[in-house]
Amino acid sequence: MENIGALSILLAFCFTVYAVVASVTGRLKKNSFLTVSAERAVYSVWLLVTVASGLLIYSLLTGDFRLAYVAAHTDSSMSKIYKFTAWWGGQQGSLLLWSWLLASYSAVVVFMNRRKFRDMMPWVTSVLMTTEAFFLMLISFVLSPFAVLEAGRGNIVEGVGQGLNPLLQYWTMVIHPPMLYLGYVGFTVPFAFAMGSLITKQPGDAWIHTTRRWTIVTWLFQSAGILLGQGWAYAVLGWGGYWAWDPVENASLLPWITATAFLHSVMMQEKKGMMKVWNMVLISGTFFLCIFGTFLTRSGVVSSVHAFAQSPIGKYFVIFLAVGIAATVVLILERLKYLKSEARLESVVSRESSFMFNNLILVASCFAVLWGTMFPVISEALTGEKISVDAPFFNRINIPIGLALILLTGIGPLIAWRRSSLESLRRAFFIPTMSAAVLMIALAFFGVYEHPYALVSFGLCMFVTATIITEFWKGASAIRAKDGIGLIPAAIALTHRNTRRYGGYLVHMGIVFMFIGYTGAAFDLDVTKEVRPGGNFALGHYNIHVVNIESGENDTYAWQRLTVEASRNASPLGQLFPERRLYKASQQPTSEVSIRRRLNEDLYVNFAGLSADNQRAVIQAYVFPLVSWIWIGFWVLAFGTIVCLIPNKVRLSYARTQVIGVEQKHATVQK
Repeated sequence: MENIGALSILLAFCFTVYAVVASVTGRLKKNSFLTVSAERAVYSVWLLVTVASGLLIYSLLTGDFRLAYVAAHTDSSMSKIYKFTAWWGGQQGSLLLWSWLLASYSAVVVFMNRRKFRDMMPWVTSVLMTTEAFFLMLISFVLSPFAVLEAGRGNIVEGVGQGLNPLLQYWTMVIHPPMLYLGYVGFTVPFAFAMGSLITKQPGDAWIHTTRRWTIVTWLFQSAGILLGQGWAYAVLGWGGYWAWDPVENASLLPWITATAFLHSVMMQEKKGMMKVWNMVLISGTFFLCIFGTFLTRSGVVSSVHAFAQSPIGKYFVIFLAVGIAATVVLILERLKYLKSEARLESVVSRESSFMFNNLILVASCFAVLWGTMFPVISEALTGEKISVDAPFFNRINIPIGLALILLTGIGPLIAWRRSSLESLRRAFFIPTMSAAVLMIALAFFGVYEHPYALVSFGLCMFVTATIITEFWKGASAIRAKDGIGLIPAAIALTHRNTRRYGGYLVHMGIVFMFIGYTGAAFDLDVTKEVRPGGNFALGHYNIHVVNIESGENDTYAWQRLTVEASRNASPLGQLFPERRLYKASQQPTSEVSIRRRLNEDLYVNFAGLSADNQRAVIQAYVFPLVSWIWIGFWVLAFGTIVCLIPNKVRLSYARTQVIGVEQKHATVQK
């Protein structure tokens, strides 16, 4: 079986190389046979990588401990679902997942465009398959998931396995990595179309129109992956937080930031013919940041609870990034005359300028996060001393940036295209500004002024909320007056007429909810106590009573469970059951926290272990105000993104935009 798996990967690598050569040669020689055969090779790559993935999954589920990967990441006592997630729980398996997802994406792209963009598709195919060849090369020649343990060594005799990292045995980790990979890998497609457009000197915005929905869906996957990762960190790691500015966390955030900037700036290109070079830079940067994030996770250059062990593949990623970035920069510079803007910014007080400022601030945030992430590596390379950059640095830089972004989120819809008069600005800003001012005054009265950033953040969240409500109210009221229907049906009809605009407002509303949750961190409370059974301690307006400590074991782990009763202002709230586990296969301890979740605040209790005399429980207790709004915000964001994907009831068109599709025998121009 292992031979079939390894052979499938090797053959898939050969087919990717053929697809690249045949695509380029077929396009240059105008040989349609080679072009079509390259597309058939893409399907073959998908089939072969699927076979290899299926064989690895089968080995994981059946416990074939002859394979080093199976022995290192599963054990006989693990449940089937976690044996399956071991597919991406290790270095080799995660690279195979990366390869399978890209092969699947590539097959879908080739099939969907088999009769369109015949001039551009060979180049798109070659970019996709070049990236696929890189990852298949790694698992063919450097780190094979089908390597077999030597006879008589370790787990072959015992037939048990070392087991998956216990920290990964949590329900979000069944979803989080695939979602993040769907985002990482998915951005390869718009990048490939962008490069194809540059190479073929496309005069229109074909690549944007073709990949718009793809980019939105990929962005949603990336958002879901990041939020699921936050939820995992919050509920599993036991330190009480959801974001630590860890290098691997940052690596997932970087392409999300540039993709967010891209999704905003492409509207400028579609409507005004502006920012064409900028969009090329953004989508290229997003792709390479995805590769860079994969490099950080696997190279061992940074230390992280999320990262894999140090491996020899880091140098290959560096070479791929260096060559890819250099080639992209040269191509963009050579095609600058084809990327000239068709319009100029007419006024600083315009919606165009708000989009530009939004992009600049997002890129500034991306640079700050990237610099802080890589500074320890750079300092060690230059001085021999590793200077760490901690969370306060990222907070000092990104909190003001985040506030500026949320401000622009509210300002953008209030400003007209081209230019705005002072009178129109006064009318548009009155309600949102007054709403924000009233809320800030009320919060300051209750003492929030002691946290100025929090006060400003709440005010800006109200500003954006009032803006979005006003936009829906004005449009829905006009439809209600015209059609004589209720306000809610009118709002639905309004959204259906322009799903991108009003779906975007819902996405912004989700961001507002998330900002409310993040702002609540300014009021966090925490305490660490050693308490005997029967003892009590206070945390804010909560009282925590330790009832007892129980212990036991099962086939997988030994456990100690703490039972605590929580009350608030003498009113009982129920029991919490934090737990401490020691997994037998890996001898790794973990904490199972207990959380009382509410809209206003979470009560979070972690059982950190026993004191030195084994008589007292070491308890870490936290109060996290408003944190549930982060998770609510994500669902609103996801719903808004889905709305953006729904076709408009009335198809919108922009007269200036031409989409060029070149068929094999003749060209068609679509508007």
